[in-house]
Amino acid sequence: MTTKGETIVIVGVGARTPLGFDTASSAAAVRAGISVIQDHPYMIDRFGARMKVTRDTGIDVNLRGPDRAVEIAVSPALDALMPFLGSGHTAEVALILSTGEPRPGQPDGFAAQVDRQLRTRLAQHVVLEGGGSTAGGHAGGLLAIYHACKLLREGRAKFCLAGGADTYLEPETLEWLDENEQLHSEGNIYGFCPGEAAGFTLMTTLAVARAHGLHPLLEIVGSSIASEENRIKTETVVLGEGLGAAFRLLFQDAPIDPVGRIICDMNGERYRGNEYGFAVIRNPGRFKDAADFETPADCWGDVGAASGPLFVSLITEAEARGYQPGSLSLIWASSENGARAATLLGGPRRSA
Repeated sequence: MTTKGETIVIVGVGARTPLGFDTASSAAAVRAGISVIQDHPYMIDRFGARMKVTRDTGIDVNLRGPDRAVEIAVSPALDALMPFLGSGHTAEVALILSTGEPRPGQPDGFAAQVDRQLRTRLAQHVVLEGGGSTAGGHAGGLLAIYHACKLLREGRAKFCLAGGADTYLEPETLEWLDENEQLHSEGNIYGFCPGEAAGFTLMTTLAVARAHGLHPLLEIVGSSIASEENRIKTETVVLGEGLGAAFRLLFQDAPIDPVGRIICDMNGERYRGNEYGFAVIRNPGRFKDAADFETPADCWGDVGAASGPLFVSLITEAEARGYQPGSLSLIWASSENGARAATLLGGPRRSA
């Protein structure tokens, strides 16, 4: 599935990562290749070494559960809302939030609890109406953006705050990852370093942005979702069918310009690299250089559902500071549950 129709623009972004508590600092650190992967304060892996993680040092290490995810999410959500709040307008905003997939260490209804608490925290600043929450996993933040595009194009909302908040740092979650041989270590080089973060995008139509005097940061050229049957941690072999379909749907109605920048949630797991390789083969001629992709997880760790909106913030910073290559950027992410999501972004000059 893909969304098409009226032009959708991003007018606000917010990011909070282990690299920095706002968009500018996080993006600058990623651009510089700074990594904050470190030893966990006390969790030990199956090889007897401290687990390699990234964490938000501004949050008490003992804060857990939905409270931790909400604490990480509040400031980037407000940052994304800032242009809207500063404009003095009082329109309702739909909130679409994604968290990590259900897993050990998360209570039942985790996504709904985070959504409810976040709405309460934001209610003193903005009127939130509509939207919803999902435990979407790695692709979750991009799924939120996809559904926000749908709401806006169907006229069911004027503004959408779409985002993802995720944290792997629950002890039960870390132990589960270790048991599944997914933690990166000297004894398991194809694992990943779990982290935590939140990212948000404030979206509206170009017409509404102009009417409210809001400056577009980026245009959403396309947003697509698909599903992969041959999932990670199964006996099947991935051939990139789901991700390839998500790319194909994006490119069907896209400008003919080749994609100049690719940012994805590859995290060191071989499955993800294999999947991407096959997905590219299924979409020949659409990339300037398909091998030239960026993997911010090398710097801020695997941040799950927050990935997609954080990728958006990297591109808005590049556009604002004049180092964005090319006119089109592709961001994509893959969830363990089979969900695949991709978004094609163009610079603000496309919407001028």
